[in-house]
Amino acid sequence: MDQTILFVIIGGASLLGGLLVGKLVFARNTKKQVEEAEAQAANILKETALRAETIRKEKQLEAKEHFIQLKSDYDRDLLEKNKKIGESENRIKQKEITINQKEASIDKQVKENETIKDNLNRQTDLVNLKRSELEKHQEEHIRRLEKIANLSADDARQQLIESLKHEAQTQALVLQQEIIEDAKQKANKEARKIIIQSIQRTAAEVAIENTVTVFNLESDEMKGQIIGREGRNIRAIEAATGVDLIVDDTPEAILLSSFDPLRREIARLSLQRLVTDGRIHPARIEEVVEKTRRQLEDQIAEIGERTVIELGIHGLHKELIRIIGKMRFRSSYGQNLLMHSRETANLCGIMAAELGLNPKLAKRAGLLHDIGKVPDEETELSHALLGAKLAEKYGENPAVVNAIGAHHDEMEMQYVISPIIQACDAISGARPGARREIMQQYIQRIKDLENLAMNYQGVEKAYAIQAGRELRVIVEAEKVTDQTSDQLSFDIAQKIQTEMTYPGQIKVTVIREKRAVNIAR
Repeated sequence: MDQTILFVIIGGASLLGGLLVGKLVFARNTKKQVEEAEAQAANILKETALRAETIRKEKQLEAKEHFIQLKSDYDRDLLEKNKKIGESENRIKQKEITINQKEASIDKQVKENETIKDNLNRQTDLVNLKRSELEKHQEEHIRRLEKIANLSADDARQQLIESLKHEAQTQALVLQQEIIEDAKQKANKEARKIIIQSIQRTAAEVAIENTVTVFNLESDEMKGQIIGREGRNIRAIEAATGVDLIVDDTPEAILLSSFDPLRREIARLSLQRLVTDGRIHPARIEEVVEKTRRQLEDQIAEIGERTVIELGIHGLHKELIRIIGKMRFRSSYGQNLLMHSRETANLCGIMAAELGLNPKLAKRAGLLHDIGKVPDEETELSHALLGAKLAEKYGENPAVVNAIGAHHDEMEMQYVISPIIQACDAISGARPGARREIMQQYIQRIKDLENLAMNYQGVEKAYAIQAGRELRVIVEAEKVTDQTSDQLSFDIAQKIQTEMTYPGQIKVTVIREKRAVNIAR
């Protein structure tokens, strides 16, 4: 019994000691694990702090690069704006010089006209004096005839009445012809005055479009990036824009070839962005071209709105405004279509005001007269009829619709402003330097000019020089005198004026030279 109790006590003591020992061991292990966890937490915090510092520095560098890029873009835009302002100032100065020269020329012409008028007045007085003397001689002649004829009073009176009647009819016919000629001269003079005033009050620029655009590069190394591996980049650009890229030996330049100026502009702007960005691959090319195309559409709308605001035209349909903006990227015989339409609109407004018509309506029709040249879809209609159809579709005034359709005589003119639009369109297109002629037409016109002069008697040679603005005629001295040279020059000029169509004016110079040649042997 005592042993049992002793064993129980020993077992309990052993159990209690084991518990104490286990608790100590557990406590030690737990402390070690806590210390390891704290060490790991400290390491994680340290790594997190290092990573946060690295990210902060990267963001600072990206922000600085973005700032530098924005500053570079701003400086480039500022430089371009300053350049445009300088060019505008130079154009304004040039126009001021031209206006001053025109004023001086007009003053000189006025003085010459006054001198001519004084001479005409003196000649008129002399003619009146001679006429009165002739009438006196005629009266005395009649009296002498009466004495010699020894007629009766009734017969003499009858003959005198018949003579006076015939004389009165002759004078009436002469007076009638003079009145008709004077009316024609005044009408032509007034018409020329209106046209000249309209042209002088319109400042026109000469802008000739080409089918090739030169894209300048900073270095020839960019050509390889634009071409790409096995030509994939250049094929992607051509497929996305519809423009041929010509990469040849021309230093630091690539040619963009297309008949459509709008496509060339999209290709030029896209290439400029790709070269600036430096990332050139097919996916990026398609993205940039699409983005450029959308931005150019916005630019077209802005150009149209700015044009109608500058011309003071209100209430145009948005689609017509977009078509007007598209004219900026079209040309007709080398003449920019938007510049031609603006010039025609200004001429129409001025001419309508001079004739007492509605200048706003005429200006509106002048701006819209060529909208049929920029259709969104191909059609078999002529541009005049298509333009009239578009104007009618978007609710334009019937007078404007008729003026657009009739400016090439494809519709009957039903309103007064229709012939004004036709005349101003011809004035804008036919002024010197406005349009570029086809080479064959130009050569044929030069040949016709020389052949016309060669048909005259005594002409030995004829040369058209200065692009057909001057015709020099060399005559044979034995057949043509100095007096007939003046008449020959006048006759040739009149025949050119009546039989040929040409821009500007042609100066006819007749050269007569007598050479005496002997040889001393």
